[in-house]
Amino acid sequence: MISRLAPRRIFRGVKRRVFQQKDKGTARDIPNIPLPFEASTYRVANPDIANLSDSELWVHYQTHGKQEGRRCHQLPDRQAFVKIIPPEMYMLEIGPYARPLVTGPRVKYVDVFSTEELRQRADGVVMEPGLVPEITWVSQPSDLSCVNEHFGAVLSSHVIEHQPNLVHHLNQVDHILRKGGRYFVLAPDHRYCFDHFMTPSLITEVVAAHIEKRKTHTVKSLLESRLLMTHNHPAEHWNGNHGNSNDNPEYPNSNRIERLQIGIDTYREQGFVKDEHAWYFTPDTFESIINDLNELGLINLEIERIYPTMRNSVEFWAILRNKSN
Repeated sequence: MISRLAPRRIFRGVKRRVFQQKDKGTARDIPNIPLPFEASTYRVANPDIANLSDSELWVHYQTHGKQEGRRCHQLPDRQAFVKIIPPEMYMLEIGPYARPLVTGPRVKYVDVFSTEELRQRADGVVMEPGLVPEITWVSQPSDLSCVNEHFGAVLSSHVIEHQPNLVHHLNQVDHILRKGGRYFVLAPDHRYCFDHFMTPSLITEVVAAHIEKRKTHTVKSLLESRLLMTHNHPAEHWNGNHGNSNDNPEYPNSNRIERLQIGIDTYREQGFVKDEHAWYFTPDTFESIINDLNELGLINLEIERIYPTMRNSVEFWAILRNKSN
C-alpha cells in the first residue's frame, strides 16, 4: 500500500529541484560542437579509404575503424577537446593537480589538496610547482558539496573513474552546473592503461554503489589493483603488448599470492582504502551506463557527445549535458 505521504514527498522533491534550478542561472550555449563522426574528416584522416562513399565510410568505421582507433572527428588531441569550451564561459575544473587543462580569469578549481599542498606534492614528483593553480575550494574526497557557485561548464580529467559512488558524483556536478550546462569528461579507456586486465564495470555495480550510498573505495578495488595492474604505455597496448597478467610492474618479482597479501596487509594497516580506480570503462560501456542511469531516473546528465579512444591514446572524451535546458 502506498503511503498518503508519498505524493507530498514527491511534490516537495520536485519543488526543491525547481527552485534550485531557478537560482542557478542559464549556461551560455556552445555553438558548433564537433560531431563524433564526420565522413569528410574520416576520409581526410585516413587516405587509404578515401575512395569510399560517405555511407561506406560509416560502415567501415563501425566494422573496422573504431576498433583500429582511427580518427573520425575534428578533434586531434585532448587540448582540442578542451578548447570546445569558450574562454568567456564561467567554468570549474575538478582536480587540476599541477597541470590544469584550462586557465584564465573565468576558471576556478576544486581539489582535495590546497594550493600549498599541491605545490609540495608537485615538487616531490618532479613537476613544476609554479604551474599549480590557486585552488578555490578544498574538498573532501569524492565530495563537491563545498562548491557554492554555479558554472556553465565543469571539466575533469581522469577523475570520474575514482568516484566510489558514480551516481552521487554526477548529481553533485549537475547541482553545480547552470541550467543547460555541460560536464566535459576525459576518462581512461581501461583497455589501454594499467587497468587492461580488469573487468569492465557493470551497471549493476554502479547502481549498487548508489543504493549503498558508498563513500569510500572497496577492498575489492584495492585487491584488484595489487593483483592485476599492468604497464601504462598506451601505444604498447594498442600494439597488443599488454604485459603479463601474473606480473605487476609496481611490485616486481612478486607472485599473485604475495601481491594479494600486500593488499590485505595494506587494508589492515590503514583500516580503509585511500584511493583506487573504482570503475573501468570503455567508451561503449560508459555510454551504456550513463544511458541506463538516465532511464532509471537516477541522474539528470545525459550524453551529448562521446569521442571514442584514438589509436595510441589512453582516453576517450565525453560531454554530458544538464537536461534542464
